[in-house]
Amino acid sequence: MGIKAFAPATVGNIGIGFDTLGLALEKPGDEVIARKSDTPGLRITKITGAGGKLPYEPELNTAGMAVLRLLQHLGETERGIELEIHKKMPINSGLGSSAASAAAATLAVSELLRTGLSKRELLPFAWAGEQVASGGIQADNIAPSLLGGIVLVRDNASLDVHRLHVPRGLYVVVVHPKLELLTRDARLMLNPEVPMEKHVRQSANLAAFVVGLFNGDLGLVGRSLRDEIIEPQRAVLIPGFYDVQEAAMREGALGCSISGAGPSVFALCANSLVAENASAAMQKAFAKHGLESQIYLSLVNQEGAVIC
Repeated sequence: MGIKAFAPATVGNIGIGFDTLGLALEKPGDEVIARKSDTPGLRITKITGAGGKLPYEPELNTAGMAVLRLLQHLGETERGIELEIHKKMPINSGLGSSAASAAAATLAVSELLRTGLSKRELLPFAWAGEQVASGGIQADNIAPSLLGGIVLVRDNASLDVHRLHVPRGLYVVVVHPKLELLTRDARLMLNPEVPMEKHVRQSANLAAFVVGLFNGDLGLVGRSLRDEIIEPQRAVLIPGFYDVQEAAMREGALGCSISGAGPSVFALCANSLVAENASAAMQKAFAKHGLESQIYLSLVNQEGAVIC
């Protein structure tokens, strides 16, 4: 007997909220199966969908580290646990793949051991696991993957996270070109110096984006989704990015930017028809630059990680 959990892919940053905003998709996502074992300690027995790129050593694996931290908290470090990790999304894609594995593993083991901990109480353990891959403390992927919805991270270190209102009918399009970008590499290229005028405009856009969500003002959401700081620096890593962005906007998307560290590109849309048209146009734009791509289209996932 075992427990299987699913955790969804995420869009980190949402353009204007670098390391502070994230949202959960309905799909894709990762699945983790947890089972009790007579052999003491945590073991990862199977990994699928990763092309041999992920380690089996628990302390080097996002799912494994998350569970190790949970077991330490519970005083159950000698408990025999086996994990199967089934990757259902591309890695190094800007879709929060490492966070999804950590979230699913944490929830699965918590349910297996009947800890009674809420998903918010499990967040620190999942977050510790996600750091193995990201190399940083940002929680803009792990929080929405575990909790669902659109999440604002006020402070990463203390995990002061808050669910934001999601306007009815808001669709998310993500188009993933067949490229891989390491989050750590994409971070290293960022300039730590930000001109005052850009900081002011970015702060205003972030605040207005949150107001637009709570008021259901999609026009304001769209006007605010303009990243002047991170997007211009990372766009060079994604062939044809501005053509893809223009294609989405031409089809009526509210806004379009880089998902997480890239190379996936996301667009927010007011309804499913706009989302379908925008995704097709974005895919065609990538094709003009010689890149095959995969489309993921969904409403914002309000549930996050679930037992399945």
